[in-house]
Amino acid sequence: MSVANMFVEFIDNLAIENTETISSRYGELTTALNKAFRDTESKTANTLQVGSFGRKTGINGISDLDILYVIPKSKWDTYKDGKQFKLLQDVKLAILNRYPKTNVRIDRLVVTIIYTDFHVEVQPVFEQDDGSFKYPDTKNGGNWKITNPRVEMEAVSELDSEKNSNLRQLCKMTRAWKNKHGVGMGGLLIDTLAYNFLKSTSEYDTKSFLCYDQFNRDFFKYLSELSKQDRYDAPGSRQHVKVKNAFQRKAKKAYRLCVKAIEAEGTKGVYDKWKKIFGRPFPANVELAKESALVNSVATWDDTEEFIEDRYPVDIRYTLKIDSDVKQNGFREHRLSDMLTRMIPLLPRKTLEFEIVQISVPGDYSIEWKVLNRGDEARKRNKVRGQIVRDAGYQRKTEPTLFRGDHIVECYAIQNGVVVAKDRIHVPISTNG
Repeated sequence: MSVANMFVEFIDNLAIENTETISSRYGELTTALNKAFRDTESKTANTLQVGSFGRKTGINGISDLDILYVIPKSKWDTYKDGKQFKLLQDVKLAILNRYPKTNVRIDRLVVTIIYTDFHVEVQPVFEQDDGSFKYPDTKNGGNWKITNPRVEMEAVSELDSEKNSNLRQLCKMTRAWKNKHGVGMGGLLIDTLAYNFLKSTSEYDTKSFLCYDQFNRDFFKYLSELSKQDRYDAPGSRQHVKVKNAFQRKAKKAYRLCVKAIEAEGTKGVYDKWKKIFGRPFPANVELAKESALVNSVATWDDTEEFIEDRYPVDIRYTLKIDSDVKQNGFREHRLSDMLTRMIPLLPRKTLEFEIVQISVPGDYSIEWKVLNRGDEARKRNKVRGQIVRDAGYQRKTEPTLFRGDHIVECYAIQNGVVVAKDRIHVPISTNG
């Protein structure tokens, strides 16, 4: 398969599969609000779909959906003087009156509606004469702020047209990367950085899928070389987009992986090289898949690995970091991260106590773990493992080092049925016990 065909299939795999469900939910919410505020039953009037879905840069598994509902101007006097929270309360009540079994809550700026595999944030707004919107902020007693998503969507659409539809494709591929590697970046930040990159170069003005290997390589190089800063200006609106976590280190790793993938072009292993960057949405080598299936059919070991994507949508928005104490006979010897940095061999007959050392997920969430054993020794002992298990409630997991191989531990934070943060650590055990 050529580079172009690989990336065409990759982009196809990123397409949002539940657009009909999302559109149906949008229509239901719009009807409820129009009935309450205008006594009409319209499913489309007075709302604006914004966020990644509105900018057409979202991918399958999108879980954080945004909608603006335009409140009638005649209602301004009702809410203008310190009644921001009342406006959110009235929006919540309007939704519950129509759909009383729906999970609805107020979150400072918005009313959040929780569904099984995604949630919708409704932001009530008053439209201004210049096309911007005034929205309520309930912090510190309440005030009004301005947002202008229309010009952001227009800016993305215009540059996408100028760049041969490459902007939105780059935004989508970058989302696959951040989900694979647990990069805590918001959608607007991704779109802003992709926008800035294509504004800075004419290299990809007319190119398409045939050059997407170099396209990604150059973008990750661009990201890795950006100086660290607290915020960027969104396209069109110049709205401040916060940088919650540094992304440069992981972008540099992605750049190096792109270089290796490009070097492997024409080989059977090129698919796996790109999968290391983008994860499961990137297509697999059909021939290798058939060979693997044949090997597995006569294997003496059980392929027990499970994948988090088969259980939940993955939409990484927060940071999670794990580490481990390395102990023997109950005494701590090293920190695993220090051993990996200093290339100190990890030997059998140790005890690893994994723990979450950093997590930025707000509110309630659950934790799940995965321990995967790789290599000939794991298969020989029939101990590949790889099952995903629920945390016992301590945000810790204890594992022994039994035999040589490249072992992997992953940790996931699940909130409202969506994986919103994840981390992975390699555990290379050096010699047999």
